[in-house]
Amino acid sequence: MHKMMEDIEVCPIIAAVKDDEGLKACLDSESNIIFVLYGDICTIGDIVKKIKGSNKKAVVHMDLIQGLSSKEVAVDFLKKNTMADGVITTRPALIRKAKEEGFFTVLRFFVIDSMAYENIQKQSAAVSPDVIEILPGLMPKVIRKIQKSVRRPVIAGGLISEKEDIMAALDAGAVAISTTNKAVWFM
Repeated sequence: MHKMMEDIEVCPIIAAVKDDEGLKACLDSESNIIFVLYGDICTIGDIVKKIKGSNKKAVVHMDLIQGLSSKEVAVDFLKKNTMADGVITTRPALIRKAKEEGFFTVLRFFVIDSMAYENIQKQSAAVSPDVIEILPGLMPKVIRKIQKSVRRPVIAGGLISEKEDIMAALDAGAVAISTTNKAVWFM
């Protein structure tokens, strides 16, 4: 985790890729960490290999990889068949297993109502992910409140499209932002 956090400090913009075009573009960005939001069990190894070949860290969103189940064996599959550095998921059981396997872990939450606060606190305390990611990332007050209550680094993701969005999220306490918006990768 220490090396990943150093990479986040160097460049707090995390490129999130959702297709091959985005993958190609992100390899030329300053982002040291790439969130992989696409692929299937036949292609994920090659996607990660391309990222690693550019000396970047690959963090795979397990929930979005076609053919991976929501079972812990999916973590074993990624460990044995890819060179991924970390995983993203909304499933606490997968975070627990991924930590056992030595992955950097990102527990993703969608903040849609006030009940989400309690859920974030409870699940974060139960599985201790390395970081949490909250979506949408355009809510500085929410970022600040969550960051203080969970005592975990927070990544703000989703709908971030301008420099002001980045600065507001970072000023509110987020350690980084993640975005699929290619223009933001090169700001």
